[in-house]
Amino acid sequence: MSDIEIAQKANKKRILELASARYGIDAEHLEPYGHYKAKLSLEYIDSLQSRSDGQLVLVTAISPTPAGEGKTTTTVGLGDALNRIGKRAIICLREPSLGPCFGVKGGAAGGGYAQVVPMEDINLHFTGDFHAIGAAHNLLSAMIDNHINHGNALGIDPRLIAWKRVVDMNDRALRKIVLGLGGTANGYVREEGYDITVASEVMAIFCLATSLHDLRDRLGNIVVAYTTDRKPVRARDLKAHGAMAALLKDAIKPNVVQTLENNLAFVHGGPFANIAHGCNSVTATKTALKLADYVITEAGFGADLGAEKFVDIKCRMAGLAPKAAVLVATIRALKYHGGVKKDQLNKENLEALTRGLTNLDRHVHNITENYGLPCVVCVNHFTHDTDSEIALLKEHVTRIGGTAVVARHWAEGGAGAEELARAVVAAIEHNSGTHRYVYSDEDSLWDKLNRIATRIYGANEITASARVRAQLAEWDQDYRHFPVCMAKTQMSFSTDPNALGAPSGHSVEIREVRLAAGAGFVVAIAGDMMTMPGLPKVPAAENIDVDAAGNITGLF
Repeated sequence: MSDIEIAQKANKKRILELASARYGIDAEHLEPYGHYKAKLSLEYIDSLQSRSDGQLVLVTAISPTPAGEGKTTTTVGLGDALNRIGKRAIICLREPSLGPCFGVKGGAAGGGYAQVVPMEDINLHFTGDFHAIGAAHNLLSAMIDNHINHGNALGIDPRLIAWKRVVDMNDRALRKIVLGLGGTANGYVREEGYDITVASEVMAIFCLATSLHDLRDRLGNIVVAYTTDRKPVRARDLKAHGAMAALLKDAIKPNVVQTLENNLAFVHGGPFANIAHGCNSVTATKTALKLADYVITEAGFGADLGAEKFVDIKCRMAGLAPKAAVLVATIRALKYHGGVKKDQLNKENLEALTRGLTNLDRHVHNITENYGLPCVVCVNHFTHDTDSEIALLKEHVTRIGGTAVVARHWAEGGAGAEELARAVVAAIEHNSGTHRYVYSDEDSLWDKLNRIATRIYGANEITASARVRAQLAEWDQDYRHFPVCMAKTQMSFSTDPNALGAPSGHSVEIREVRLAAGAGFVVAIAGDMMTMPGLPKVPAAENIDVDAAGNITGLF
């Protein structure tokens, strides 16, 4: 059966009953959106603060390939497996974006027998969080143009507006547009552009805020433009942040759903890790830590992107202390890194697998040496994996001092990941240390970017134009303590998506930098990375349909 067929046949429990029976959350604390999804009240979350925290586990992956790695699927399978072996576990995931859902990636609710449900709802409109984030972002855009149209009392220089518009869809035609055509009644003519909603600073703020009050304050700190004498104009100067927070007052409450095995899952927030910080909301993660012994969360794409930002941005800001990391790899993906074409990946190829292991080695090194976390390698099993390939991979991981476990959660659900669950518990029990950051708060913004590139990506240096370097030096005066968020291709350690394996000695060009003063970090766009993706030649949308009874088909 396909993923959607498995999900549609799931034996779901009503979310109010499940939360009460399994986790002691009374129905009065949940706001149901139908029978199988709900939001958790902020008042209830506040009441949990005196409880001790459970253990936090990060699921990350090798550099992604068209062969797929299964990071979200592994997160779900590991959470189910921990519950099967007698541990109380909750998983925390990001909400899928409509852009890749209708583009090339498809849905993001897991796969096979390791999914969160209701799968169709989660992958489509869910509880409306992304619509609220897009509305809040675009309200601010409208208020900027409206302010200038009505006299521009703040003295905004229209050439120095730093706030784009957003839409939650892959639409390359909106990357660069012109506003205000049609005469004076339509405002003024200027260049503008769109980002995808997941790249919005409002999304980042939403995921990093610790309360509704914190959310409102952060929204007010957004720098939207500069005056003619180069002074920053913030959202609070336009009196926009209160209305923006009002649009988000319900969205900020974590979404509660369940796995196919009826274990609780929080799915909340959804920044991409290649163009944003790639982690689910701090509120959801911290709440789960109060309710469970083990919390399993994922960070987008490979451990060079999602895991780095999870540690250096999310954990730093929220005071989180992860105890272990799971690195997801597939033999198919490793062979792809070793040079095998996609249509040949199902054939045994020990030589290519050996070459591709350089990618896994770099990620293991980063996790253990740079992030300071014990690492369990999860070999996400595919039916064409041979015994010889599995043995080679496990022996290699043992030789470099690690632990590798073959998991079959896609085909068997939590039962197929019990060995992985026990390995993770053992890694945590033997971990007496604490995680590490790649850079310190005191480093300059340039040095922070350079440390990521040289320590994590294996580069020799970063490069940038004089304009970009001058901008970073200027921001050092007020924002030196900010972490940095690298926007870079997810396909490689370099800025070249075709450079597979573990390239080293390259340069990382910083093409553009953006200040996210409300989120509290600086974004650096490396190479040709775009913050508005485009659809592929054959988008996934062509295969998605709905029948006369309202049943959705084609989601995966």
